[in-house]
Amino acid sequence: MGTKPFKLVVRALIKDEKDKILMLKRSIHSRSNPGLWELPGGKVEIGEDFDQALIREIKEETGLNITLKKAIGVAQQEHGHRHSLHLILLVEVNSGKLRISDEHEQYQWIKVNKIPTLKLANWMESFLKHHSLE
Repeated sequence: MGTKPFKLVVRALIKDEKDKILMLKRSIHSRSNPGLWELPGGKVEIGEDFDQALIREIKEETGLNITLKKAIGVAQQEHGHRHSLHLILLVEVNSGKLRISDEHEQYQWIKVNKIPTLKLANWMESFLKHHSLE
């Protein structure tokens, strides 16, 4: 793995009342995972608690206000300049109206068994091989 630094990325598993999961498609212009589908979330900034980072990222990316419920797993992604460690948490939506940021070009509420039909970020594919979202 060499001397590349690790960066913590937090992700939210958000389910609707029909148990569909919110997936976001990254903008084709994104530096990481362009045009690929993944759970909403983002990097933890220096000095930031990971729970506050996830609350901030979900608000920025979706307009939703959340409460963290429990951790459900981790996945790792290799980049040329770093390793990203994705911590995935089940969250509950408290309020807000869904709208996506310009980091993404599309969103979809999708049944768990249909997620593998999307063109997924490699960390998301790896996560699904080892964890259940149900």
